[in-house]
Amino acid sequence: MKEEYVIGVDLGGTKILTALADLEGAILERSRVLVGEVKDKDTILGKIKETINQVTANAGIDLEQVVGIGLGCPGPLDIEEGLIHHTPNLDLDNVNIKDELSGLDTPIYLENDANAAALGEQMFGAGQGADDMIYITVSTGIGGGIIIDGEIYHGVSDGAGEIGHHTLDPASAIKCGCGNYGCWEALASGTALSRLAQDAVEADADTMMKDMVTDSSEVDGAIVARAAEKNDGVALDLMDTIAERLGIGLASLINIFNPSRIVFGGGVSNSWSLLEEKINETIAERAMESLVERVEIIPAKLGSDVGVAGAIATALAQVKNK
Repeated sequence: MKEEYVIGVDLGGTKILTALADLEGAILERSRVLVGEVKDKDTILGKIKETINQVTANAGIDLEQVVGIGLGCPGPLDIEEGLIHHTPNLDLDNVNIKDELSGLDTPIYLENDANAAALGEQMFGAGQGADDMIYITVSTGIGGGIIIDGEIYHGVSDGAGEIGHHTLDPASAIKCGCGNYGCWEALASGTALSRLAQDAVEADADTMMKDMVTDSSEVDGAIVARAAEKNDGVALDLMDTIAERLGIGLASLINIFNPSRIVFGGGVSNSWSLLEEKINETIAERAMESLVERVEIIPAKLGSDVGVAGAIATALAQVKNK
């Protein structure tokens, strides 16, 4: 009997990362292609097929040995149908990806990219052993995935897990990308941190961040973190502000879902040592004590591999449940 494998495809706005893995999840081959300026359906589908063919060819296996392909994709989706309702930065609106890739003659399993990342961390990373967990990614925005009893919670229309869009401050004048005002994402993401820091520099605050850039628009979360690590008072205060806002949102998630673990990922997680104390302090003040006692909050482990690992985990979860 020939060996069997799965493939994971992480479909992003700038790149497609595809990996071949065995049924234990060990990655054997990878292929990465840039999306480029042309992002129409046929071009993107062609690049997906190109990377799939490349990893199988490099491994010296036949596509018929691949028992499932997991595809992590941003945007509102219909998981069962394989329909991408809308995805930012790619012209795949209203595309049925299962139908379009049916010529591969291999089962295609579609999953929201944040949900896939949650499953990846649960299967291979910081979430191992936790059947009730929340994965949160904090970078440009705030996203996440919710795992209950070992399975992704999708909701009635596959829209569950949009945790960045619960309202943190109804009086806020800051508009979120979703159209609402005062969302957690708008107030506590890496973008929010950058905005606060730029405002401080433009107000001529006493901070070394002014000397780290030529223009205030260049100040981002990484610069704030670098300054905070050098004990810059303004930068430390900004990190505390973001940490408090993150803690408020996390306290709500703890009260609602009672998870055993929260895995904290995304670019902002690189500054976990600067955030951890204030986040935990805020959670202790705002979440129910009996629930806080049972939850562990730890940084993610998979780093830049989380997307493709999540796509692999999506395929494996389906294949092993058959």
